Amino acid sequence: MHTTTTTTPHFLFFILSSLLFSTFFDIAMSFQSETGSSQSETEDETPFSYIEDTGTGPKRWGLINPDWQVCDNGKMQSPIDLLDAKVQVLPNLGKLKRDYKPAPAVVKNRGHDITVIWKGFAGQININGTYFKLKQCHWHSPAEHTFNGSRYNLELHIVHSSSDEKVAVIGITYKYGRPDPFLTRMLRHINSLPVGEEKELEVVNPGDIKFGSRKYYRYIGSLTVPPCTEGVIWTISEKVRTVTREQVRALRMAVHDGFEANARPTQGVNEERTVLFYKPSANGEGGSS
Repeated sequence: MHTTTTTTPHFLFFILSSLLFSTFFDIAMSFQSETGSSQSETEDETPFSYIEDTGTGPKRWGLINPDWQVCDNGKMQSPIDLLDAKVQVLPNLGKLKRDYKPAPAVVKNRGHDITVIWKGFAGQININGTYFKLKQCHWHSPAEHTFNGSRYNLELHIVHSSSDEKVAVIGITYKYGRPDPFLTRMLRHINSLPVGEEKELEVVNPGDIKFGSRKYYRYIGSLTVPPCTEGVIWTISEKVRTVTREQVRALRMAVHDGFEANARPTQGVNEERTVLFYKPSANGEGGSS
C-alpha cells in the first residue's frame, strides 16, 4: 500500500479519523440489526453453484431463493477489489486485537467448501470495543478478494460472531509457494473426509493461523455465499502468504464436482462505500481496532 504523506496536524487527524471509524462501525452494527436475512452461510449447497452456465451460478443466486434476493440487489456485497487509489488510510484503527485459544474442533466437508468449526471457546477479536467470538474458518480457491485487480490462489475466511449475532470475518490470501503450516495440519483429515460429513479433531489452536503483517483493509460487506447477508465487518490482511499447489489441489478435490473453484466474482463498489486501510504509524502507535 503506497500513500502520500500529508501535513494535517496530528491532533486534528486523530480526531477526524476517530470520528470516521466510529461512524463506520456504527453503520455496520445498525445495518446488521436491521437486516432480516440469516447471518449464517447456507449449509446446503445443492441449489447454488459457481458455474454460470448451470443456471445456478453467482449471477442468479438472488433468483434461486426469496431469502437470497440481496445477492442480486444488495448495495454492500462481497468480495470486492481493494484498490489503493480508493482506500482511506486510518492509522487510528489500531492493530487487530486477537486473543485466540486452543479448543476442541471438527473439520466438515460442506460440499461447497472445507470448514474447521470450533466447538469450544476458541477466543475472540475486539473491534471498537465489541467482542466477536471465533466460530469457524474455511477456504476459497481461487481467492475471492482481489488487490488492484490481482487475484491470488487461495483465501482463508476466519468467521467470528458477537453476542447479538453480528458477523466479523478476517480474510487472508495466499499465492503459490511454500506450504501453509495450518493447512498442512488439516490435510490428513481433509483427504479422507466424504462430502457432508465431519471429523473430530480434538484440540485445534487458531493461533497457528499466521497473518504475517499488522497492515489490513477494513470495509462493510456481506457473506460471499447465499444468503449474502450484508453488514459483515471485513478485515483483509494486506500480507499475501504462501500455499503449495498440492494443498490447493487437495481442497479442490475434496468438495463436490462444480465447487472445485468456489470463489464468488468481485462485486461493484459504489461511491458511498468506504474502504479503510490500517498501517502502523512511524512511531508504532495506533488506536483500538
